[in-house]
Amino acid sequence: MQLHDLTPAPGSRKSRKRIGRGHGSGHGGQSGRGSDGQGSRAGGGKGPGFEGGQTPLYMRLPKLPGFKNHFRVEYVVVNVSRLDDAFSKGDVVDIDVLFDKGIVKSKTAPVKVLGDGEISKALTVKVDKVSGSARSKIEAAGGTVETL
Repeated sequence: MQLHDLTPAPGSRKSRKRIGRGHGSGHGGQSGRGSDGQGSRAGGGKGPGFEGGQTPLYMRLPKLPGFKNHFRVEYVVVNVSRLDDAFSKGDVVDIDVLFDKGIVKSKTAPVKVLGDGEISKALTVKVDKVSGSARSKIEAAGGTVETL
């Protein structure tokens, strides 16, 4: 067997329908498009999403889901257990120091300290917000809290 002897299996290939090539082909005349109207024209038809003149579904639905409050303040949260691990006794914890240690990724984002975990060192914490449980844990360890 040579490469030029290879042929497809009989019946596996079908020649394409040649439209508009005379009446003898069976697809002459109006070329299978019917006699007249929108569907017989080039580029005719109604397109995807057309619902017979009714307002289509994509126009009835809102453009974007939900609602975004542009005045919402997103705080970067830091737990007291993270402060206990990263700082030693008597340190001052503020946004610049947190940024330098890699705990927060932005100097401009507001920081809130939450009370997850335990703290055993007296720290001076100067951040934007502190939860009630975090404040009580920091003060119980001998530290102070200042909100900016």
